[in-house]
Amino acid sequence: MWSFFSRDAAKDFGYELLNQVEISQEFSIWKIHNGKKKVSGEPVTIFVFEAASVETQTLLEIAKSAVKRLKTLRHPSILTYVDSLETDKLVYLVVEPVEPLDVFLSKNTYTPDQKSLALSWGLHQVASGLAFLNKDCSLSHNNICRSSVFVDRAGEWRLFGLEYVAPSKEAFPVKVLPALRIYNPPEADTSRTEEHPPWAYDSWGLGCLIWEAFNVTLYKVSALKNTGKIPSNLSPSYCELVCANPKSRPSSITFLKKASKGSGYFKNKFVDTMLFLREIHIKENDEKLNFFNNLPSSLDTFPQDICLYKVLPELVNAFEYGNAGSSVLTPMFKLGKLLPEDEYQKRIVPCIVKMFSSKDRATRAKLLQQIEQFIDHIQPSVINNQIFPNVAQGFLDTNPTIRDQTIKCMLYLSPKLNYQNLNEEMLKHFARLQAKDEQGGIRTNTTVCLGKIASYLHPQTRKKVLISAFLRALRDPFPPARTAAILALSATEHYYSINDCATKVLPALCHFTVDPEKSIREQAFKAISGFLSKLEQVSEDPSLIEKMEEELQSTTPASIAASWTSWAVTSIADKLYKSSAKDQVQTANQTISPSASQTNVPNAAKSVEKSNPPVKDCLDSWNDDWGDAQEELTEIPPERMSPPKDEKDDWGSFETDTEYYVGKIREEHLENMELFQKEKAKKQLQSYFPGDPEEDPFSPFEKNSQKAEPTDWNTDNWDSWESPGKKSNAEKDSETLLSKQEASRLAREEKRKQRIKERSLNKPKKLGAQKIS
Repeated sequence: MWSFFSRDAAKDFGYELLNQVEISQEFSIWKIHNGKKKVSGEPVTIFVFEAASVETQTLLEIAKSAVKRLKTLRHPSILTYVDSLETDKLVYLVVEPVEPLDVFLSKNTYTPDQKSLALSWGLHQVASGLAFLNKDCSLSHNNICRSSVFVDRAGEWRLFGLEYVAPSKEAFPVKVLPALRIYNPPEADTSRTEEHPPWAYDSWGLGCLIWEAFNVTLYKVSALKNTGKIPSNLSPSYCELVCANPKSRPSSITFLKKASKGSGYFKNKFVDTMLFLREIHIKENDEKLNFFNNLPSSLDTFPQDICLYKVLPELVNAFEYGNAGSSVLTPMFKLGKLLPEDEYQKRIVPCIVKMFSSKDRATRAKLLQQIEQFIDHIQPSVINNQIFPNVAQGFLDTNPTIRDQTIKCMLYLSPKLNYQNLNEEMLKHFARLQAKDEQGGIRTNTTVCLGKIASYLHPQTRKKVLISAFLRALRDPFPPARTAAILALSATEHYYSINDCATKVLPALCHFTVDPEKSIREQAFKAISGFLSKLEQVSEDPSLIEKMEEELQSTTPASIAASWTSWAVTSIADKLYKSSAKDQVQTANQTISPSASQTNVPNAAKSVEKSNPPVKDCLDSWNDDWGDAQEELTEIPPERMSPPKDEKDDWGSFETDTEYYVGKIREEHLENMELFQKEKAKKQLQSYFPGDPEEDPFSPFEKNSQKAEPTDWNTDNWDSWESPGKKSNAEKDSETLLSKQEASRLAREEKRKQRIKERSLNKPKKLGAQKIS
């Protein structure tokens, strides 16, 4: 029973003492230990005082009074109380993780400019803490020196050494440790016969702290007369603080105001940034936007630890709770790269996942533009399950910028996507964008991106998709799209069999040796030369076929750099196409939309044929399963354009024939013109999927997105991604239109014959005979 009451309370304490921090014991009654919480392992700092003898009982009471003061004082510039334990012989004080100012200043991790910034912010915080004690609490610290200041890992200076805190009106206390008496103000050694300002003692201590921060530990009061390394713009204020007359000493508030004006010591970008972050919750949105836009350029000059553990958390909080918007992303990602991997996963990744679900277009656009800064830190499971579904919505966005940035970000996401997201979902979007997007730059970048990510695709998917996709891009009326297709074919040549190179790729490339664009002709000749060289090597050494067949199953582009296609790989890897306003106008002119159905189609068709005859010949001269039915729809049978011959050739038949011609042209002109324009548009833009341009371009994708499976592909082409094994709506509508027109023509033909027969029975055979009679 007695053992229960005599149990050591320190053993049941919820915190564990670790290594002791080496400090000079002549300036402090405490021993400082690093520690951790036993339950969670959370790091803390533990101040320990043990009464080893009767003589130390006075110090024990001083230690307990310091703990009592710390419990009641809450301020950003004062050490944060966590827990404590007091017995008859010891005191444990648990606070936030900190280190003594002596240890902080002895580090050489800062450049001279960074150290100057860190000191300015630290002294600013100490002065703010003293202003709080003197004015708001009517207390005097009475122990301001280098040993009473501690620094957390965010570079924030915290006040402690509260053993001698007393009301401002009381006399200066007697310090037990002799080494601390050197910081006593001159008036402390004399009997107090007159009133002094309540801040006089702490202003003197602040002056001593400034001298020690820039020089060494103070051992003689006379050393205060020499400013030493104190900056010139701080020296006037320092001299006022250590004035022998206590009435001439400024308060901490006055000191802060003077040093923050004009060219004062506290007037710098770093202090202004810290103060803004401290008050960010009361700032206006315009002020926040301007602040975050200017912040990235200043971060390189700030101390790194302060940026990571002070600035970065404030940025995260501002985004999550302060409506900071997309402007906070750039500095947040810039600082996030400096974090250790485990902290990045805890602090940054959850914010990124949350931001990708945002509906704000500006936020989504900045995320996509800066994806390379954080993609390496995100696990594949997070990308596939939480990020990619939100990113994929950008393929369907009505804003061209979002669609373009979504395509570009696939270059960074592809290595971490699973089979379904990469080989099915993403390629469905690529197929639609390459065919139906009205922006030539987006169609071009789709081709470029597909060529770059080819190594990550499944071998069977590559075999079915690449050639068909790139050959379709060759038929794009936008010149950069055709150039991208040639480069992509060359850069991925090791994924094509010998038979495909000879029978599919080379015949297609040959047509573009007469392309109107000189750059396209040059790239076509290079590609043809390379593919022919490959075929010649195989012809001379058939054993190379086995090695090439192995490369068809490869998932790494290791052999590209050493092959003849290095020029194409370099070109396609340089930059994605950047659309301009001029390009968009050009694309709009080249892309025939349903709204253009009322224009003069024959004249437009003639102008297109005259301006670009080689491309037309190229596009119509080979069969590549891209929709021959569309080409057949544009061919109008000759018998529809001329009347059938009649056996009788008299005046009455001439009149009837004249009526036929007028009626025929009048009835069929609009139908022929509309049909001809639609089919001419399809023939000119055969890179598009089979589909009616008047339909919603997303409806076929939405209908088939849930049905398309890799095992259902019956054709070996790019078209199978959108409508596998079925006729498109355009083919069905075209067949229906032709059957209706043919039936109408036959009906009109029967009516014409019936009218001729009736007139031959009711009228004279010749008009001249009637006049003579």
